[in-house]
Amino acid sequence: MHDLKLLSGNANRALSERIAKYLGVPLADISLGTFPDGEISCKIDEDIRGRDIYLLQPTCPPVNETLMQLLVMIDSCKRASAERVTPVIPYFGYARQDRKDEGRVPITAKLVANLITRAGADRVLTMDLHAAQIQGFFDVPVDHLYAAPVLNEHFLNKNIPREDLVIVSPDEGSIKRAIGHAKRLGGEVAIIDKRRTSAETTVQENVIGGPVEGKVVLMFDDMISTAGSICGAARLLHERGVREIHVATTHAVLCGPAVQRLADSDLASIVCTDSIPLPPEHLLPQTEVLSVAPLLGEAIKRIHRNESVSRLFQ
Repeated sequence: MHDLKLLSGNANRALSERIAKYLGVPLADISLGTFPDGEISCKIDEDIRGRDIYLLQPTCPPVNETLMQLLVMIDSCKRASAERVTPVIPYFGYARQDRKDEGRVPITAKLVANLITRAGADRVLTMDLHAAQIQGFFDVPVDHLYAAPVLNEHFLNKNIPREDLVIVSPDEGSIKRAIGHAKRLGGEVAIIDKRRTSAETTVQENVIGGPVEGKVVLMFDDMISTAGSICGAARLLHERGVREIHVATTHAVLCGPAVQRLADSDLASIVCTDSIPLPPEHLLPQTEVLSVAPLLGEAIKRIHRNESVSRLFQ
């Protein structure tokens, strides 16, 4: 592993340190800052010529700042004659703008993929993209990881009886994810009938599937942003008489009224990963944070050694 170098941006330094500890490789020295006018400055403080570089940086809020920092880091590495540069992006910002859903709007996820590629990335490692087809927006290889094994292991350790368990999809777009978790955890599958009334507002109208009264409900989603869909689904499920609700997500974006909505939703637990750093004011008493550092670290090791990444999920 002596040819491997890990560089961390400022977006999630704690996760970078956990990945470095897992790999037994120290984080390389890099100086990141801003000039008085707000421009980002970057200098790599050690030799990386001919090395295999992994840049650890989720493009989480503030998205524009963390994304620009990532682009500057990529360019710095390429101009320092690195052999290969792989951005490790646990959370890919702008992923929800992946198509034209009305006239005269951009496909910003494709634009961001182009920026990362043109900056000099040789391949990309990311996790739980909002839409899997975003992999095709890149003109370089993409390794797409899933946090599902980490989340499933957490709930398996709770020993919830399978006959009491219902995996609920908070909307029709998450049905495939719910079925995947049900195959591993057992239990019935139900779907929330969600109708979107605007870009910010949704209405949950019905529960489709097996009975939920008196059951333990698990709801999985790739991200919680404003928490409108999750909390609306939780309200409907409480009306149907469920015993308790556990919510699990890979990316806890938690913007706007999300924290207050979750606090008011009477949830037994809110499980998320450390793909995005959670400030202390976003940590509710029932919040549990799982680390994806071993998963990302193992993927980095396999990419560096030219081994199969997909075997991680078999």
